[in-house]
Amino acid sequence: MAYPLLLLCGAALLAAYIREKIRAYSVRALLLKSLVSALFVAVGVYGSWLSASRGSASPLGPCVVLGLVCGLLGDIWLDLKYVFPEKDEPFTYAGFCVFGLGHLLFIAGMLLSFFPAGQPLLLLAPILLALALSLGNALLEKPMKLSYGKFKPVVIAYGAVLFAMVLLAGTLALSRGWRETPLNLLFIGGVSFAVSDLILSGTYFGVGKERPVDLVLNYLSYYTGQFLIASAAVFLT
Repeated sequence: MAYPLLLLCGAALLAAYIREKIRAYSVRALLLKSLVSALFVAVGVYGSWLSASRGSASPLGPCVVLGLVCGLLGDIWLDLKYVFPEKDEPFTYAGFCVFGLGHLLFIAGMLLSFFPAGQPLLLLAPILLALALSLGNALLEKPMKLSYGKFKPVVIAYGAVLFAMVLLAGTLALSRGWRETPLNLLFIGGVSFAVSDLILSGTYFGVGKERPVDLVLNYLSYYTGQFLIASAAVFLT
């Protein structure tokens, strides 16, 4: 009962947050966003407790929770750049770093829980492809009408980590015949997270891409991704 209730509360608060964010960048919007983010952390904590009560010792649960906490911090810091625009640069760097750390924690949890010994290609291939995708994204900066400026190195590094998380989850899920629900949720959640970041790159580094529809799609895809990732802990056995 607790799991669907947390999801319903998250959806209601997300609707309130999106409405407030479209109207104005404000401290109220930041507080609403923090509450939504606290709820996906709560889903992860509940899932970890649930799996522990079933006797599961999977390290994925704690790693997911810690990664979600990083997401909560990133949400707060990235919104503070709008509340305090004179501190845009440090808040943006902080957001990239803490979200990147969160994806590394998701990767660590997957490797510790599901990575088969003696199959290095299952790790090497996603990492190399992720790096290629991130570099390709940077090279398409001008065609996409974006300007990363001084943030370009951190954008490339963050993109590589994000794509590695998504591709590793998909690779491991495929290698197990899509029978592991936590891996499936991490993969789908990671894809949704990546879609959100691609939209967000237009908002941060593009021009004319802060329309209400852009904000709505960004937050819907982002929070869908985070709640799906958090749900991976709920379905650990």
